[in-house]
Amino acid sequence: MEINNINIEAIVKSIIQEMTTGAEAPKSVTNANTAKVGMMTAKERIEIKEFNIPEISDDEMLVKVEGCGICGTDVHEYKNDPFGLIPVVLGHEGTGEIIKMGKNIKRDSAGKSLNVGDKIVTCIIPCGECPTCLQHPERTNLCENQGIYGLMTDDNIHLNGWFGDYIVIRKNSTVFNVSDMDLHSRVLIEPAAVVVHAVERAKTTGLLKFNSKVLVQGCGPIGLLLLSVLRTMGIENIVALDGNEKRLEMAKRLGATATVNVMKSSSFDETIEKVKDLTDGLGADFAFQCTGSPKAHAGIWKLVRRGGGLCEVGFFVNNGDATINPHFDICNKEITAVGSWVYTPQDYLTTFDFLKRANGLGLPIKELITHEFPLEKLQEALETNIRQEGIKIAIINK
Repeated sequence: MEINNINIEAIVKSIIQEMTTGAEAPKSVTNANTAKVGMMTAKERIEIKEFNIPEISDDEMLVKVEGCGICGTDVHEYKNDPFGLIPVVLGHEGTGEIIKMGKNIKRDSAGKSLNVGDKIVTCIIPCGECPTCLQHPERTNLCENQGIYGLMTDDNIHLNGWFGDYIVIRKNSTVFNVSDMDLHSRVLIEPAAVVVHAVERAKTTGLLKFNSKVLVQGCGPIGLLLLSVLRTMGIENIVALDGNEKRLEMAKRLGATATVNVMKSSSFDETIEKVKDLTDGLGADFAFQCTGSPKAHAGIWKLVRRGGGLCEVGFFVNNGDATINPHFDICNKEITAVGSWVYTPQDYLTTFDFLKRANGLGLPIKELITHEFPLEKLQEALETNIRQEGIKIAIINK
């Protein structure tokens, strides 16, 4: 058998590379040359564009997207571009399969091994240089310059968000191997991490206990997931507050012991009395505000008992000011309040256990995903979310 000079040269180069690097060249299991993305090119306009898949460096990964949830932040960006990102590929609640990885990548951010074929999710990307990162590394969620896939300015790579066929994971990203979880659970990891962080913040007040009477205001995906976290913690008395009866029904299935439909109250004073009737006439021991409504924020202080606590979870964009009475709402009641902002990488590890625990308890967590759309119908999916026709809307790539 003859071996031509070209083949000999290729074999020699391969051997030299392995000898000098001590590792194999980046692996790949795809022959795709291009990838489609759902790019936001103007307010309320999504275009399906196709770009060349770039070469992957020794510190990068190419991931085939399997699914990504639609977040309220995606909707705010879609409607108003408050972050000034246009053009942008949105999607930060995503998950997918590694199909190509650089030789320098060995483990995920928790020390778990990574290989081609593994399923991953991404977290925030701390800058590592700002005062928060340097002086308070346990609070990298407050990094001044943090990045997050799906909220990145477009560049020559383009594959920067999870609303696409593929995404390029850059050097120094926070990545977790979640191959032991099914697709729908993986799609819920990112929003679940938001509420896990909120509960951890609430626990710092010392007011969240087994026998606490807890109020969750707002039963969208965040509120319902937060309610589920409380239930897995063993908290027995949970009141869910919303204006959508279907969401309140889901709240009961996830562990709420009582619900209050604000649309069935003739006034907010009547809502206050309904909540007090469910909490020994006093108000909630602790409350989570999970809407993005300034009016709702102003009202929730009235639903907390004297000496109680409050965690504000709902405002990830500027939706305006809220008016409260510092005397009646804070000082006279001596309320302990905390804010919650996204999550830390450490919260992801807790989130994995929460989702497994919730599934083990039989909570219908995965039923929060009520609508699935292909990438080509991303704009329709966003509009469906805006109309609040479901709970969690997701893009699922077949």
